[in-house]
Amino acid sequence: MSAVLFGSISTVADTSELQRQAFNQAFDAHGLGWEWDRPDYLAMLRTSGGQARIDDYAQARGQAVDAKAVHETKSKIFQESLATAPLTARPGVADTIRGAKDQGLKVGLVTTTSRANISALIEALSPDVSLEDFDVIVDSSSVGRPKPDPAAYSFALQSLGEDHGDCVAVEDNVDGVRAALAAGLTCVAFPNENTAQHDFGAAERRVDRVSLEELQQLMASA
Repeated sequence: MSAVLFGSISTVADTSELQRQAFNQAFDAHGLGWEWDRPDYLAMLRTSGGQARIDDYAQARGQAVDAKAVHETKSKIFQESLATAPLTARPGVADTIRGAKDQGLKVGLVTTTSRANISALIEALSPDVSLEDFDVIVDSSSVGRPKPDPAAYSFALQSLGEDHGDCVAVEDNVDGVRAALAAGLTCVAFPNENTAQHDFGAAERRVDRVSLEELQQLMASA
């Protein structure tokens, strides 16, 4: 194994509920009268893309909405919430990153969220996790197609100069797993609070804690 690729910001810290709350605050700011409760939001998380979710929801309700503007408001609210939320790295993440770096392995963060979201998250987790821990960071400006398209992972592999057969992806949502598998990667499912009930049967393994040793054993037996 040559690299560990974390597939979203919620594989590093569980921000899913913060994001749902930010959506609802953005809806209120734009006077939409919408509220995504937790069961509805859990169902929406089966597919990727916050702006696309807003657009789909508006179309289903027969409303004309500037989804891009609403999503920009949501992102700003989310970033502000990260600065005050009692956020910690998910179980095993910081140890896995440190262990990988100590062994000369590469570490990537392969998302299709904005660089501003990533920066706000990592700043909130400092010093346990820092931007310098990652040998590659893929964000929404890196590729034109969101997951489940494998473009984000293909970009990461090319940037790292690594073969897909030597890297393992850690994903917290079904579209992320699909993207990793489409790129030829071994993928471990690490569900967050709001994706725990989703079907991760396509992943090689499902874990509640990330362990470098377990990832290495998995790759050795693959």
